[in-house]
Amino acid sequence: MIHPKDVLVAGEKVLPSLAMCEHYAGNQKFIQKAFDLQVSLGPIFDINCDCEDGAKPGHEREQAMMIAQELRSERNIYKRSGARIHGVNHPTWTQDVDILLSEAGEQIAFMSLPKARTTTDLATMIEYIQKKCAYYGLKRQIPLHAIIETPGALKHVARIAGLPWLEALAFGQLDFISEHHGAIPLNAMQSPAQFEHALIVRAKAEIVEAALTNALVPTHSLTLELTNTAKITEDASIARDKFGFLRMWSIHPTQITPIVDAMKPRYEDVHSAELILIEAQKADWAPIRYEGKLQEAATYRYFWELLKRAHSAGITLSDDTIKRFL
Repeated sequence: MIHPKDVLVAGEKVLPSLAMCEHYAGNQKFIQKAFDLQVSLGPIFDINCDCEDGAKPGHEREQAMMIAQELRSERNIYKRSGARIHGVNHPTWTQDVDILLSEAGEQIAFMSLPKARTTTDLATMIEYIQKKCAYYGLKRQIPLHAIIETPGALKHVARIAGLPWLEALAFGQLDFISEHHGAIPLNAMQSPAQFEHALIVRAKAEIVEAALTNALVPTHSLTLELTNTAKITEDASIARDKFGFLRMWSIHPTQITPIVDAMKPRYEDVHSAELILIEAQKADWAPIRYEGKLQEAATYRYFWELLKRAHSAGITLSDDTIKRFL
C-alpha cells in the first residue's frame, strides 16, 4: 500500500499535526493542574507554560527554573508542553532560553516567541535558540511559535512565516488591540466585535494566509468568556469556520473541551474520509468515482489532513486507518 505522504505531498512541507487547543498556565499550581487534566482527557490539548506573564518582576529566573522542572516531571507524560519566553526587548529573554534548553531541552515540545515588531526581531530570537541548541548538544530542532501581536509584526507577517524552525503562527489579539492606542474600541477584545472590526478581521485573515502558505498552524487568540460553554464554543467555531484557524488558545480549564469540540472535524466527515481514502489507496491514488462524485488528488489531500486533525483531537479511528494513513 502506498502511503499518502509519498504521493500527495511528495517533496512539500507538511502541515504539523498539532492539538487544536493550546492551554496557557503561568504558575506551578495551574501547570500541574493542566498536566493532570491532560492525563484525564488525553493529549487533545497542548500546555504552554508561561515565562512571560507568569513571572513576577525580578523573579524571571525562578519562573523559568520552575517551568523547566515541571517539563521534566513525571506529570508531563505526553511531552506536549512548551513555554512562552519573554519578548526580544525584555532583558531576560536570553536567560529564559538558556534555562529551558539546558534544563529541559529534550522535554520541551515548543517555544513561543512574543512581542516581535519586525522580521529581524524574530530572526534574532531564532538564531539565538539555534545557537544554544548546538551549544547544549541538542540534536533536535525546537519547534517555534511566532506570536503576531504588534502592527509591525503584522506588516511583515508573510516574511516572518518563512523563517526557519517555525511550526505555528499565533495571533495575540489583546496586545494587538492595545498597540493601537485606543483606535480599536475595548469591546473588540471580545465577541461579536472581535470578528467584525475591520482592523482585526484584516489581521486574522493575513495571519491565517501567511501561516497556511508556509505550512504553519494558524492559532487564534483567547476568548475572554470563562464560564459560558456555549459562548466559548461559538467563538472557537467562528475562528475555525469563518477565518480558518486550526488551533486556539485557552486560559482556563473550562475552555479546553469546548474549543476542541468546536474545532475538531465532524464525525460524518471523518467517516467519509476513511472510506474515500481506502478506495483511493486501492486505486494507487488515481482519480476515482465515489458515490457519484469525482475524487482525486486535491480531495485526497483534504481528507488525509482531516484524518490527521481528527486523530489529534482524540476522535477514535480504526487501527487499520491509523496504519494506512497516519
